[in-house]
Order: sequence, then structure tokens, then C-alpha cells
Amino acid sequence: MILRAWQGDITMLAVDAIVNAANEALLGGGGVDGAIHLAAGPGLLDECRGLGGCDTGEAKPTGGHDLLAHWVVHTVGPVWRGGGHGEAVLLGSCYRRSLEVAVGLGARSVAFPAISTGVYGYPREAAARIAVDTVRAFGHDHPGDIYEVTLVAFAGDDLARYEELLAAG
Repeated sequence: MILRAWQGDITMLAVDAIVNAANEALLGGGGVDGAIHLAAGPGLLDECRGLGGCDTGEAKPTGGHDLLAHWVVHTVGPVWRGGGHGEAVLLGSCYRRSLEVAVGLGARSVAFPAISTGVYGYPREAAARIAVDTVRAFGHDHPGDIYEVTLVAFAGDDLARYEELLAAG
């Protein structure tokens, strides 16, 4: 599996599936969730209404609607509460479950935002490490299932953080 970092707008990527850092209701919100809903158009919200929400650490798919991506995999990251409430396990589960759902859809290329690092307050360095480690482990355990995973950085310091972790192997 190719694992790479890229800086830009996740809604502009022509990949099989993009991951949405959603809230439990799956009905849109701020940050990347709002941007994905806006770019995908009203059909995404209509489809999400039928999903019945999503638990933290889990993932659910929808179509991509007006996005370049064929599918959106919605996952709910943990709110940072100091690190002693299972946040790392839940964040790892977001990445793993999203990849499992993507494989079930037949996706070969997947793009992730930095889950939980916005209003949910997860420390960016720790979140980036969990993202890289979890995606690498998935690729090792499921060779050939996913061809390429892109970790999308919104800001330059996030890109540098991902690139440093990827270079460290």
C-alpha cells in the first residue's frame, strides 16, 4: 500500500473514498464535516438521515454525490478528555473501521482528514502518529486490499508532521 501525505482540500480529491470526520448525528457540522456536506450537495444529507447516526470509533458509508470521490466513509472521532478515557483506542478504531468499510465498498484509494484534531481537541502530534501507525498496520495485515491512502493536511504544519512520521518508517 502506498501511504502519502498531501496538503489541500479533501473534497477536491479524485479518490474512491474520502473519510469524513463526522459527529454522531452524521447530519453535517463544522470543519471538514461541513466542507464535505457542502461540496457533496443535499443528497449527502438526505442519505445520512437514513443511517441512524454513528457511534464514536465506528464508520458508515454513503455515496459521494457531487464529490469527485465515489463514496464517503463517515467516522466519529473521540473528543479529547486528557487521554485517560480510551481516546487513543477510539481514534485508532476510526482509521481501522474506515478502511474496513472502504474495502467492503471495493475502494482502492482512500483519503483521510486529521480526525478529531479540530474542535474535538485531540493533540495533533499524537493524532498523526495514530493515523500513520494504524494505516500502516492495516496495510500490513491486509496486503493488496487498498492501493493508496492519502493523509490530507489542511495546514502546512500538519503536512510536515505527516511527512516526518512517514519518513521515519
